[in-house]
Amino acid sequence: MDKKTIFNLSKKYSSFYLYDESQILSNISQLHHAFPNIKLLYSIKSNSNQEVLKTIFNNNLGADAASINEVFMAQKLGLSRNNIFYSAPGKSSEDINQGLKNSTLIADSINELRKINEIGKCNHTIYKIGVRINPNFSFNDELGYPSKFGIDEDKLFQLFNENTLNNIKIIGIHIHLKSQELSTKKLSNYYQNVILLALQVQKRLRSPLTFINMGSGIGVPYRSTDNPVNITLLGKRLSSLLSRFHSQLVNTKIIIESGRYLTCNAGTYVTRVLDRKVSHEQTFLILSNTLNGFIRPSLAMLINKYNNHSISVASEPLFTTTNAFKFTPLPQRPVNKKEKVTLVGNLCTTTDIIAENLIMPYLRPGDVIAISNAGAYGAVLSPMQFSSHNDIKEFLI
Repeated sequence: MDKKTIFNLSKKYSSFYLYDESQILSNISQLHHAFPNIKLLYSIKSNSNQEVLKTIFNNNLGADAASINEVFMAQKLGLSRNNIFYSAPGKSSEDINQGLKNSTLIADSINELRKINEIGKCNHTIYKIGVRINPNFSFNDELGYPSKFGIDEDKLFQLFNENTLNNIKIIGIHIHLKSQELSTKKLSNYYQNVILLALQVQKRLRSPLTFINMGSGIGVPYRSTDNPVNITLLGKRLSSLLSRFHSQLVNTKIIIESGRYLTCNAGTYVTRVLDRKVSHEQTFLILSNTLNGFIRPSLAMLINKYNNHSISVASEPLFTTTNAFKFTPLPQRPVNKKEKVTLVGNLCTTTDIIAENLIMPYLRPGDVIAISNAGAYGAVLSPMQFSSHNDIKEFLI
């Protein structure tokens, strides 16, 4: 964390995001080193800041686009059609048309496959596309489950048997079942299941696949008690797996997506202390733009307050875990006194609270607090229009 830069910017801005380019580059290097023969895609939805995107796309990553606008973002930054993979549920007809022209389109439903086939008929074209599959297995090696994403494996194979989509050529598959996984073993097992399913698809299609997109899943350690994924070991296990099936995947590109791993620990959210008050012997520090600037700490507090049960993986990316963020006080002058405080924002809602019972130095209005792990699903998720406050600035250093 560059304290000098934080102090200089905090004189002008009451809250802002700071992204560390050197950390992003280090994270990119780690993935490239661990997966030297794998095509890496950056999930734009995790952080779509233009300067962040430039840094990432200038370092040999393609784009995982979750909307047609993300396709256009990647295109404007120089990525070719073959380096942009567009996968999302509920695409409109216009989305599909634009996706076919500007990306490698991943169909997410049987209806989408039929729409694409009709477009192909009208244009006298056979479109080469991918398809997202909801497999018969889960991430934890159990049976598959209902999902809004992809086409059920059995239904897709049944569709292959019907042989009615003559203006489509399926050249790849996409599977993504979980984000934020820290178990190297589970990730390795998942990769194996995806490869085995891909081989079944090839057999049914009677044609080799051009790509196998295994989705994301590689998590980051939010808490001090979290053990990071052993990226080197994971890469070796994947390499060994691919060696076993090399003869069946000679010309197949293996793809892994990543968003959070590349940017999460590179981001800091800085917020200024606007006021302080004591109410019924409880000290509140009122900060600038918390829930509406960086919503994830507020959501963690809200979930922790109302839910004492385990949280489903479906809560990602809104919520990962409690105690996921470090709050670093940055007083403008030396402070010897410490106190117990509750950190709240300046919105007119009681849910605008990010931490309780923290022991901190005595902070005054004008001091700032830096919040860690703000590089992914921070600015892109936060409701910055709430209460019509000023826009939150983002800086890459």
